Amino acid sequence: MRLAQVVDLVERPDLKFPPYGPSIQPALRDPDRIFDAIRAGDRLLHHPYESFLPVLNLLRSAASDPAVVAIKQTIYRTGADSQLMESLLAAAVAGKEVTVVLELFARFDEETNINWAARLEQAGAHVVYGVVGHKTHAKMLLVVRREADGLRRYAHLGTGNYNPSTARLYEDFGLLTCDEDICADVHEIFRRLTGVGEAGPLRALWQSPFTLARSVIASIEREAAHARAGRKAHIAVKVNALLDPEVIEALYAASAAGVGIDLIVRGVCALRPGVPGLSDNIRVRSIVGRFLEHSRVFCFHNDGRQDVWLSSADWMDRNLHRRVETAFPVRDERLKERVIHEAITLHLRDNDSAWTMDGDGRYTRLRARRSPPVVSQRELMKLFAEKSPEL
Repeated sequence: MRLAQVVDLVERPDLKFPPYGPSIQPALRDPDRIFDAIRAGDRLLHHPYESFLPVLNLLRSAASDPAVVAIKQTIYRTGADSQLMESLLAAAVAGKEVTVVLELFARFDEETNINWAARLEQAGAHVVYGVVGHKTHAKMLLVVRREADGLRRYAHLGTGNYNPSTARLYEDFGLLTCDEDICADVHEIFRRLTGVGEAGPLRALWQSPFTLARSVIASIEREAAHARAGRKAHIAVKVNALLDPEVIEALYAASAAGVGIDLIVRGVCALRPGVPGLSDNIRVRSIVGRFLEHSRVFCFHNDGRQDVWLSSADWMDRNLHRRVETAFPVRDERLKERVIHEAITLHLRDNDSAWTMDGDGRYTRLRARRSPPVVSQRELMKLFAEKSPEL
């Protein structure tokens, strides 16, 4: 934090990035119609290119809407000055059923979270602290609303924290939905976290420490089976870290079967690409730019079905086995195309801010020489520039 303040002390605009304002989808601009917009179809948010404001508006509207009967949310990092937490407090004071699963052991945010927990409890919210031995790292918000045809559930699931400040600096995806399968699963996970539910099958979501790891490995193995059968097979993944031994072994086996694998790993990666006889078909790159690449995206070709998952979990042992995490599907075909283009395709085209790993674990920065430079984050800023900035 102190280092970040140094930038503001130097009057050198030529060394600073120009200001950037995120856009807001037209359907999400009116906070009073946020529920209508979600009922009309799933809404994908890509931060920081798109504003975090719709998430805040969803919670504000839920807190003040007399038709809303319950709000449930996980909190990992939200900051000391949080509009989001103020909305939860307002909802509790208004007499709504508010349940917050708050992670006390979020590194560097322990004191902040303890303070929020005390205030929420004083306001009448039900605060729980997750499962002993497992950090709650999943990003989930559930709103239960009484409507003309009965109770309807609305959910937000994300790859990043509920922190409006970092949402301007970290690249993440969020999904706003009232898909009944997804909302039912979110409700069930909250039941488990609050101690009134037992682990059982979910309709749509993968959850660690139960099904996420084995579902990822099963999807990798399915691509290998497609390749062995002579069908097109491809895996594209974007994570912060790749360390889990079982996942790495599955990727090696898929490569040997002929699956093309593109891995965009921002940080540490224990897999070695391009090793003859082991990982010939695997490519690894890291994107370093203005924004911190933070989203977790899993794409499996699956014989043309294009299974696309967004997740709070990196492919690390701790995330897959010792934390409460979720991975959620993108079901809308148009939104699938968006995720693949914005999270995978553009980053694979990047020839200026990308670093590629060789078989010895060394990284080389790509530099455009003859062709024009393609900077993926810059391309995404252009993509959203024509849309209206937030007000």
